[in-house]
Formats: sequence, structure tokens, C-alpha cells
Amino acid sequence: MNFTPLILFASLLLPLHASAEEHQNSNANGGDTIVFTTLGRSRYEFDVFALSTTRPPSISGEIRITDGESVNFNGYFPSPSPALISLLPDATLIQPGDSSPLHLIYVTERNGTSSIYYDLLHGGDPDSKSKRRSMLEATSRVQIPLLSNADHRSGNTVNSFKDKPSLSGEFLVYVSTHENSGEPRTSWTAVYSTELRTGLTRRLTPSGIADFSPALSPSGNLTAVASYGERGWTGEVEELSTDIYVFSTRNGTRRVKVVEHGGWPCWVDESTLYFHRRSDDGWISVFRAILPQSGSLSTESVNIQRVTPPGVHAFTPATSPNNHNFIAVATRRPGSDYRHVELFDLRRSEFTELTRLVAPESHHLNPFLSPDGSRVGYHSCRGQANGRRSPLLFLENIQTTTSDLSLFRIDGSFPSFSPAGDRIAYVRMPGVYVVKPDGSGRREVYDGMAFSTAWDPVRPGRVYTSSGPTFATERTEVDIISIDVDAVDKSSSVRRLTTNGKNNAFPWPSPDGKLIVFRSGRSGHKNLYLMDAEKGETGGLWKLTEGAWTDTMCSWSPDGEWIAFASDRESPGSGSYELFLIHPNGTGLRKLIQSGTGGRTNHPIFSPDSKSIVFTSDYAGISAEPISNPHHYQPYGDIFTVKLDGSNLRRLTHNSYEDGTPAWAPRFINPSDVVLRKKNDSSCAFEDCHWLNKNPPLKGQKISC
Repeated sequence: MNFTPLILFASLLLPLHASAEEHQNSNANGGDTIVFTTLGRSRYEFDVFALSTTRPPSISGEIRITDGESVNFNGYFPSPSPALISLLPDATLIQPGDSSPLHLIYVTERNGTSSIYYDLLHGGDPDSKSKRRSMLEATSRVQIPLLSNADHRSGNTVNSFKDKPSLSGEFLVYVSTHENSGEPRTSWTAVYSTELRTGLTRRLTPSGIADFSPALSPSGNLTAVASYGERGWTGEVEELSTDIYVFSTRNGTRRVKVVEHGGWPCWVDESTLYFHRRSDDGWISVFRAILPQSGSLSTESVNIQRVTPPGVHAFTPATSPNNHNFIAVATRRPGSDYRHVELFDLRRSEFTELTRLVAPESHHLNPFLSPDGSRVGYHSCRGQANGRRSPLLFLENIQTTTSDLSLFRIDGSFPSFSPAGDRIAYVRMPGVYVVKPDGSGRREVYDGMAFSTAWDPVRPGRVYTSSGPTFATERTEVDIISIDVDAVDKSSSVRRLTTNGKNNAFPWPSPDGKLIVFRSGRSGHKNLYLMDAEKGETGGLWKLTEGAWTDTMCSWSPDGEWIAFASDRESPGSGSYELFLIHPNGTGLRKLIQSGTGGRTNHPIFSPDSKSIVFTSDYAGISAEPISNPHHYQPYGDIFTVKLDGSNLRRLTHNSYEDGTPAWAPRFINPSDVVLRKKNDSSCAFEDCHWLNKNPPLKGQKISC
């Protein structure tokens, strides 16, 4: 399949952030603030590390390469090239015959959104007697963002870089999600190349198709990707059912599918690549694909061999050019709760453990090898190396494309703002908390399991929430409660407003404070009801929707005209949710967002002027292979806004995480990080993908280590 790619300059790509002056003007003239949750993200604290592959692993032998700022991951050791050298402020930093400089390209989330950086460090020679525990001790360090305008000095960068960046001579190859696919639930993820000297950017992925995890052959002439091709994502949340495609790195042409079912490709030579997939016996294993050196290229002409044995999950393989001796892999072994990096000897079919011997109770993700195979890199929790710890952010500012929007990630779930915007309520599951937007005055106001929060618009200090288990059946007891967050006596601050013992959740008061809309399973199905805000259901109860489906996650517009909610009424029980609007008197029902077949569009919240809605959705599909990230219940989902007439759909977040439960603040908050506290403990407390805990039965197979 041939494809003529679109050529554009980097300056024409979507700009990531506005200037400080624009932010000040926006703050003076008014603007919007949206806050949302990303599952687990505030606890990642990743840095890129490296170990020697030729010496026994040890704590003293591990070096931390990246600088401890934000989250740094998915590294790549490039061979020095004229293009990289030209970016240096002083070319004399590279001396002929100097073996100590370490070149690293990686993804970083500083400034709130992922971008690609190039670091040049001295003191990285693994055999040097003066080797340092951390590259932060190096006397010479250069750090350059690789994707900016053509002159690399303007500061305007394109948004959303992730996955596996690679370098081929003058060209950086990477993944971006800045181009709208134009179809609901169709991934925006595509592979691009940018000429580092000029900023000239070319899309290598055909229009309407999503590519993941690009890998360059040793010559740089070929790129391999994991892709659905024209088939598209079908909604899986574990291992993706992608295939491996190969195309010309120069322009994306000569695109051919070479492997059915595979992900995370990497090349060892121009005709041999490795990839992972779930085997027929249930174990995720690494395979080798040998491409023909002459004749036609297709899935029929490619020879595929299984490399790693059953008994251990082995995935995200890494190779170095023409190294047929070993590969690096991430593993999950039975009986271990942690993901580790190991080497696999291709000749002896044996594993050599690395990171477990250095940090046994820490996850190590996505290994990559230096060109000579002497060093393996990966990302892991930075711990307390050199005393450098990132503070725990209560609100992390996410840079946006417009100056009138302040966007934050919150360390909590289901945030909501008080009517004056001077306090935020949120949940930690368990516990409901209240805090000021500057992070001060944080208090727990309810210690039980709860989800969703909403402030009463006329009764100062009253917060409504759902008390009980999440994702429960219609017959599970979940109740609407009100909390007086300013009560002196905490024991009398909570009032239960529903009493029927069924699943009552997602309360939202009317703007006059008289009624509450909520969802209830009292009829055997989850539908919407209205009740008296002061007396609860004993003061009056009215059914708003009725049917053998689920209506849920409701909110009331500030002008009182509309109630927005998510519903699977078009495909009951399927797990597919669309957004709907209805008047409080039950009239005017209409669908606002079509999320696509099997899609999930949830958590609608109105803007203060009642003209727009913010929500979370898989409208933009999936953005990366889930196995390359920590655990997310749904490894997709971004924050969007849309007008009430369905126009002006805007995607606000671009990452491969699970973003959700947004809130729209009644006032503009300055776009700066808010620190909750300094970290004195190891806060890297995320979980690995839950589905890697599944260990298929073994039939007498012994795994050599």
C-alpha cells in the first residue's frame, strides 16, 4: 500500500502552550479552569536509569540518567550524528575519542505535557573508574528539547509526544496525537518524522490509520510499527490485537503487513525483528520474525519463531544492531508483584536477571539497549537518589493550546468547586476531603468509602456525595449523603438523604438548591430521579427517566435549564455510554455526543455559563500499547469540551493514561503547579497491569535463569 504523506512545518503543528503574557491577559479578562483526575499519575516519579550488560548488576553499578524533573520515560540511546551535534550550544563538548559522553533521547512530561528531550552527559562510561552513581553529579550536562520550531529556540512545541522516539541520521521518528482522526473512537496516534535541522515534519502513517511503538532498522531505512491497519481498535484494554507493519522511513511508502498479531517491534538487522504477543498457551512471549532478503514481502513470506519460553511473561523486547547474542526484555514472573528487566541469551535460551538484583520491589519498564549492547536503559522510580525528590503536586498545571483555559491534574478523584470557587471537594476512596485551591487547609470531612462530590449552591459548606462501593449492582446499598464540611462536631455533620437500600449515586443539586438529581437502581435499573435537597427522598421523589438501561453520572446546568447524563440506552448492558441532555421536567431529551460503537463517554459537567460541557471519553481511541504503562482500568480516555449544540468539540488532554472525573471551576486559577507536600517517603506506589498477574498453567516446563 503506497501513501503520499502530508508535509508540513513544525510551526504549523498545534502549539502546546501560550506565553506568560497571554496568561496574564486571560486572567485579567476572565478565563476558564478545568480540573481532572489521572489514575495513579501523581505517584509515578519516573527517571531513566541504566545498567551495564557486561558486569554483574549492583546498586552501585546502576546510574540514574535523567534529572528528576517531572516524569521521564521511554528512553533511546542514539548514535551521535551531525544532526544531534548541530543542536549543541558548543560542539567542542564532543571530543574525538572521548568514550564517556552518554547520549539519551527520551520522553518527558515537564510543563505538563509529554515532549522529547535530548540529553548529553559526561561521566557515563560504565567502565570508567570515576563513574558516578547519578548523572546529576556530572560536571557537564546539555539538555535540549528536540521538537520545537525550526530554529529550536522559540519555545513553542507541538503537543503530545510519547511512545518510542528514535533517531535516523537527521530525522527524529516519534508518535504524536495532534491530528484529529475525524471519527469517534478512532485513535489519533500516528508516526511522524521531523528533520532536526529544519523542523520539516512528515506524517508517515496513512490517514485514518493508527500506528504505535515505532522502531527503526539499523540502517534507518525501514520503520516497523504495531498497527490495526484499516481494521481499527475494537476496545480491548489489555494486550492490543495489533499486527506488525513495515514501511519506508523516508516517506512512509511501501507499507506492508509482515506479522499477524504482534506489538512493540524492534530490529536487530535489516531482515530480523523481534516483537511480543500472547502465545496460544497464555504466556506473553517474545517472537522473532525473519523477513526475506529478496522476493515479495508479506505475512506468508516471513518466518516467525518463538524465542522466550512459557512460564514467564516476557515483553517489550529491545535489541542492538547485529547483536544476535541476547535481547533485553521486561518480565513478570510467577510469584512476583514487580516487573523487571532481564537479558535473554538467544544461543543458550537462558535469562539473566538484572534489575531485581538492584531494586527488587520496584517496577522497571520498557528496556532499551545502547548501540554496542554494553548498556541497558529503562525507566523506574527515582527513589531517594541524591536526595532529589519531586514534591507531591495537589494541582499539576497542564499546558494548553489557548491562553484563556487553565487546566490541572488533581491528586484525587471527583473534584468539585464551591460556588465561590474558594474550596475544592474531592475523594480519595476512602475519604472525602476539602481543600483551598492553593493547597492549604486540607481536611478530611468524611472517612467512609465515597465517590462523586457536588457543592450546594445556596447552603454554605454543604457537599453531596455517594456513600458506598463503586461499580456496584442495582441492588447494592449506596446512599446519597450530605456533609456539612464546616460543622464543629464531625459526628453530626453527615445526613443520609436516601433510605431505600438500593444503589443511589451521583447527586447534583439544582441551582436554586431545592432539588437533587441522582441515579438510583430502585426499579431494578439505574435511572434518574429528583428528590428534595433538604429532606431527601422522604420530602418528595420524582422519576425523571425510566427504562431497562443505565442512566447515570448526572449534573445540573447552572442556569437550571438542562441535566446532562451518560447512558447506555442505545445498547443496554454493552458498557457503551453516550452523553444526553434532558430538561428537569422530563422534556427535550436529546443525544449530545456519539462516542462510537462500544465507546464510553462519561462524567459530563457544565461550564459556569451553561453553554458548554466538559467530559471524559475514549472518542480519540487508545494512544499507546497498554503494556508499556502502569495499570489503568481503562488505558484510554481524554478530557474534552463541547458546546450544547454539539459544536466545537475540543480535546484537552493527550496522553496514554486514564483521564476522568473533570470539574469546571467558577473562576480562573493561575496556571501554576500547587504543591501538596514535600515527599519524604517513597511515593512511587502504582500497580503493574493487573492482567499480568494471570499465570497460565505450566506443563512441566522449567525456566532457566
